[in-house]
Amino acid sequence: MRVRKLNVKIGYRIWISYGNKHLLGKGGAELLRAIKETGSISAAAKKIGVSYHFAWRYIKEIERNLNQPILLTWKGGVKGGGAKLTKVGEKLLEVYERINKLFEDVIKDAQKIINEELCPLIGETK
Repeated sequence: MRVRKLNVKIGYRIWISYGNKHLLGKGGAELLRAIKETGSISAAAKKIGVSYHFAWRYIKEIERNLNQPILLTWKGGVKGGGAKLTKVGEKLLEVYERINKLFEDVIKDAQKIINEELCPLIGETK
């Protein structure tokens, strides 16, 4: 018997908005996480494969939409500049990651239902 690849899947995208203004989605969370890990906008941008200019503009848009800083930055010196998330930036990232984890758990359970109950009826196999 030939086994086909399971093709029935659930997809989702989540983001946090403030009013009608976008604050944070998957890519933004990835950027903030990388800044937290590297201590640098430049290193974070490189790590996730975006330009420094894009990363800087993205952060500034979040700050404009929140009307408060999410990042502290400093220039130069022997070791160069740096960046650190503010308490608001840390909390924004933490909340996004917690919500995303909740969705991942729900999707995992829902996919199990699809795999066990729907796929056999439509000729899909695990």
